[in-house]
Amino acid sequence: MLKPSLVAAVLVGFAAGALAQTKWDLPTAYPASNFHTENIVQFAKEAGEASGGKLAITVHPGASLFKAPEIKRAVQGNQAQAGEILLVNFQNEWQPFGLDGIPFLADSYAAARKLYAAQKPALQKKLSEQGMMLLFSVPWPPQGIYSKKPLNAAADLKGSKWRAYSPATSRIAELVGAQPVTVQAAELSQALATGVVESMMTSGATGVDSKLYEHLKYYYDTQAWLPKNAVIANKRAFDALDKATQDAVLKAAAAAEERGWAASQRVNTDTQAKLKANGMEVLPPSAQLKADMQKVGEVLLKEWLDKAGPEGQAIVDAYKKM
Repeated sequence: MLKPSLVAAVLVGFAAGALAQTKWDLPTAYPASNFHTENIVQFAKEAGEASGGKLAITVHPGASLFKAPEIKRAVQGNQAQAGEILLVNFQNEWQPFGLDGIPFLADSYAAARKLYAAQKPALQKKLSEQGMMLLFSVPWPPQGIYSKKPLNAAADLKGSKWRAYSPATSRIAELVGAQPVTVQAAELSQALATGVVESMMTSGATGVDSKLYEHLKYYYDTQAWLPKNAVIANKRAFDALDKATQDAVLKAAAAAEERGWAASQRVNTDTQAKLKANGMEVLPPSAQLKADMQKVGEVLLKEWLDKAGPEGQAIVDAYKKM
């Protein structure tokens, strides 16, 4: 027979076990003030609340836990149970990861939605094969060209130190005769201050986050592509959750996806206004510059299809039928 005090202690132990939180870490490479990060923080809060406190997700912004290139592997190995990645960063691993980085394939939010719908089944299948799952995906605002000097044509970029953050942005540099320099978001401000970077293609959001107006003078609103960030989870970690908690995570993820797309569109408008307010010239591309960059896009799409094979062609075909 157990003593009453010992019985009480055992019961308390069982109760504590039932109420114990499952803790997830969710690293991202972007600052806490970035709209993607703010959206993820809200997702983590809503998922935790909807789980009745059974799941606690800690968001680690600004590459504080893992750097951008390390996050996918960290999630795959369950060092972090979830994380945010920029899909185009992993094109060399699997070509469809880089589909939304091809210039002028999808050059509006409506087109980007269709491209995501076409890409999503293959994306979910690939991540599942790697022991992960897609929770949600949100695009960056459309990409434009930042430069220290005015640009009338792609030839004006020749010799410029061009920030590359993906295989596609490196290839663009090669095609326009610029000098590609690989710099992650967290190191961008320093690279600009030291003259390591003189031009790049990125969004208005990154322009404001990194205060590009302190170093670069011109922004050309080419709306070249809308690359997506994806929040992914380790499949084993997700499967270990009870059904109600899984449902809470998926519901919060679906809400985060819709909220994130809407936020991206607002940010696109707001950040261009902020760039102007801080002295940057925000301009439409000249007809020549747009034509030059569309040719670059055609080369990249052909090269991508050559590497992606039938799987890639099927995704592009599905997109063009939408």
